[in-house]
Amino acid sequence: MTFFDVLNLVGGLSLFLFGMTLMGQALERRAGNSLKQLLGRLTTNKFAGLLTGIGVTAIIQSSSATTVMVVGFVNSGLMSLRQAVNVIMGANIGTTVTAWILSLAGIDSHNFFVSLLKPSAFTPVLALVGIIFFMTGKSSKRKDTGMVLLGFATLMFGMETMSSSVTGLRNVPAFGRLFTAFTNPVLGVLTGAILTAIIQSSSASVGILQVLASTGAVTYGAAVPIIMGQNIGTCVTAILSSVGTTKNAKRAAMVHLCFNIIGTVVWLSVFCVVKSLFCPALLAEPASLTGIAVVHSVFNVLCTILLFPLGDSLEKLVCKLIPDAKVPEHTALLDERLLKSPALALKQSRKVLDHMAVTAISALKASIDCVLTYDTGTAETIRGKEDETDHLEDILGTYLVKVTSTQLGNEESAQATEYMKIIGDYERIADHAVNILESAQELVDKKITFSEQAAGEFRTLCEAVKEILAISYQAFVDTDYQVARETEPLEQVIDSLKETLRTRHILRLQKGECTVDAGFIWSDLLTNLERVSDHCSNISGCVIDAFRHNMNIHENLRAYRTTDTDFMREYQAYQSKYHV
Repeated sequence: MTFFDVLNLVGGLSLFLFGMTLMGQALERRAGNSLKQLLGRLTTNKFAGLLTGIGVTAIIQSSSATTVMVVGFVNSGLMSLRQAVNVIMGANIGTTVTAWILSLAGIDSHNFFVSLLKPSAFTPVLALVGIIFFMTGKSSKRKDTGMVLLGFATLMFGMETMSSSVTGLRNVPAFGRLFTAFTNPVLGVLTGAILTAIIQSSSASVGILQVLASTGAVTYGAAVPIIMGQNIGTCVTAILSSVGTTKNAKRAAMVHLCFNIIGTVVWLSVFCVVKSLFCPALLAEPASLTGIAVVHSVFNVLCTILLFPLGDSLEKLVCKLIPDAKVPEHTALLDERLLKSPALALKQSRKVLDHMAVTAISALKASIDCVLTYDTGTAETIRGKEDETDHLEDILGTYLVKVTSTQLGNEESAQATEYMKIIGDYERIADHAVNILESAQELVDKKITFSEQAAGEFRTLCEAVKEILAISYQAFVDTDYQVARETEPLEQVIDSLKETLRTRHILRLQKGECTVDAGFIWSDLLTNLERVSDHCSNISGCVIDAFRHNMNIHENLRAYRTTDTDFMREYQAYQSKYHV
């Protein structure tokens, strides 16, 4: 193999990978919306999900793309984790179609019509049609169709180039000995997994294996473990796509990995037993392009046959591997057996809601502290508390809905409604804590510091927000109507304070005393803090509503602001206290 053969091999590999990527992306765009709708609808039962995964992947020629779509669906709530399991299994079968198409390059016949099936015969025609579609097409669909054909022609040309460049390796003893080493199953699996993880496509890595097999140096004994490893390596794309998603979306990506690892371990064990006990002569035979396609398909079908009946167990496994965020034992208070006694169920709900309130308030206070003094450990704690409040909102909201479906008196019904409103407010306060934390992180990342004047103004606003958090929490815990009334004047002062600080920032910006980047962060901080005060107003408003036996919170607060003489006196007192 000469230096120029190596250059041809590198060039052919580059064209092959580029063509594979180009074709896959164009196929996904060409039929993307309809395929995504199909993927969302046709997963109503196990077999429908399996067939949908096979069909979609066969069309877009990428199990990675299908799995990434599935992760996105699960993340947005359009598909359950159970549905995703079946689709992912089907995707592993659908991806084997590529190897069958590539195996057409191995056709060797002097018959004219059979020779037409060879890619070298029809690829130039596809390239011509593709370039015409791409150059003359006015619609995006026509251009994407041309791109699909051009991508296929490119990958087939790259494969032909690779095949011709490695022909000389047939007579190189060292190359044959290299693939003899791959007959070690573990080494073969690792090689296949690493190669596929690097190029992020099992279809492409199988194609590369088929090219190497054309030299006659790759035996079936070496090819089988490599193909098994390729299935594991292709999971990298889905795992990367799940970064920053919901827990269920991460679990969907983990299903893909577990499915392939379990399938590989089981069938590799069977392969090793058969190899050692029976020593089939086939394993020593050179693998053909078609033979590799057969092995790829059979392996994925066997994995699906093995694990398809165990879909529920696979779902439970990934839920254990990626558990829900740990929550305190307060959740154990929500015992469904208490639903027979609604008053007791509401009492337990209040205990959990009280814990949720404390968690949200502490997260908000910690995030405020992080703005001026950022701490990584505190940041992680804040995110953990936000996760906890999300979980508490889910389980408490569900429990309260069950409580309201029982026979409740008027007072108990009003109490349940009040709690359902308040859990939403405390959950949003925790969300704002994370928003403020992200602004603090941005300040650190961009090395931005506020001026002394701005920092002082920020501290004043934060003190006002901390006080309104304390007042609204006390009003809720003690069910104190008089304390609840103190919230609205302070909320109005915080609204006014926000506008004042925003105006002052604009003036500093005009004088060149502040940067635009700092201004965006400043605006986000003011907005989040002001919205926290709105939620505090809602919480105290629920206490006022309960006292007045009138659940019209906005009407009650409006009446208080416009007709109650105490409101203006308290407003002026807070305005004086938090003057900047």
